[in-house]
Amino acid sequence: MIRIPLRRIALRRIPSRLSLVLFAALSCAAALFPVHAASPRSVEVDHIAAVVNNEVITARELRERVEQAIHQLNRQGTPQPPADVLERQLLERLVLERAQLQLARETSLQVDEATLERAIARIAESNRLTLPQLQAALEKDGVSWSRFRDNIRTEILLTRLREREVDSRIVVTDAEVDNFLANNADALSGEEFELAHILIRVPEAATQQQMAGLVARAETAKQRLNSGDDFARVAASYSDAPDAMNGGALGWRSRDRLPPLFAEAVRELSPGSVSPVLRSSAGLHIVKLLDKRGGAAAGPQQLEQTRARHILIRTSEILNDSDAESRLLGLRERIVNGASFAELAKAHSADLSSAKGGDLGWLSPGDTVPEFERAMNALKPGEVSAPVHSPFGWHLIQVEARRVQDVSDERKRNAARNALRERKADEAFEDWLRQLRDRTYVEYRTGKE
Repeated sequence: MIRIPLRRIALRRIPSRLSLVLFAALSCAAALFPVHAASPRSVEVDHIAAVVNNEVITARELRERVEQAIHQLNRQGTPQPPADVLERQLLERLVLERAQLQLARETSLQVDEATLERAIARIAESNRLTLPQLQAALEKDGVSWSRFRDNIRTEILLTRLREREVDSRIVVTDAEVDNFLANNADALSGEEFELAHILIRVPEAATQQQMAGLVARAETAKQRLNSGDDFARVAASYSDAPDAMNGGALGWRSRDRLPPLFAEAVRELSPGSVSPVLRSSAGLHIVKLLDKRGGAAAGPQQLEQTRARHILIRTSEILNDSDAESRLLGLRERIVNGASFAELAKAHSADLSSAKGGDLGWLSPGDTVPEFERAMNALKPGEVSAPVHSPFGWHLIQVEARRVQDVSDERKRNAARNALRERKADEAFEDWLRQLRDRTYVEYRTGKE
């Protein structure tokens, strides 16, 4: 996943858990997670597994999550951790998920039906299925359509929460970019690493006793790895990271996209080897280098760039898609009749670029989301588009000029800025999760209530 933002504006590609790739992964994950019907031979009275602030997590919810995880591990061929370990890990993840959802509700964060429908349509499209075919495929694997929709809504909500609470507050200065390029000559070499990791989260105000216990837990995990135990199994047993049930897999990442701690660690690793226990502000880490590739530095790049402006109208509870489109049609008519695009952008656009009359500067291929880029590329200089819908809202686009440019240095700076933004966002998100967990009231209950 991964992109080249020059600066944070609403329509540029930024690290997002809900790119089309992720939507495809979500649909596959849902297909791997069948919800088994309760046995008709007996009826078990549900009980409370944990209390999270003023809400409960029931044993049935936990049991369903355990069944999903077991099915996923079996499909991946990953050895299962002991049942009590798996249940404990999944209960903690349910607690953290519930705390995030509570915060989203308390701050009036919602996912409207139109957004959900567009997300599901993109899932179907990315899997080359129609909506009826997607529904049939899910139900064939035991996943109800309503459960699937609820899961996607939750994922969108959690992503929006992260974007609001963490990603939107990340700032990367020009001085930081200069320093990165001066001190990371090999970071943009094109070399990529396939990694897996284990995270043991450490509370912000951990006592010495807590810290000793967490360090012992990390060392136990490392000893199991040194003894030849499967990394994915150990990750499922010990890791607090959301990707633990996927073996802690981080996928392929270039060096510039790795947290500095990981980037330094992989210098000493060969494919198949595992790092010692590492310490960061988020907690304790163990990193495994699965493979690496590439390494050739990029040469000069001649790219066609487009200078464009836009007006962005975001939808909300009081402004639906139809209303937003109608507003832009009215603005377009005014522009066609001689009104200034820049002045209307200043008055009406919800994007940060509004202060500059909607000016986005020179855009290279891939700098914007696909819907925006396709519409922009279809315009001639001076033309104004019809209303264009993207994941961020509705846009009017005006192309001012085009040029062919050697963007090698610019792309390096963009890549460096993107790398720094992603590093900061990942680290800030882990810190934010830890702080949220620390201030959440949690009571675990093992007996039936």
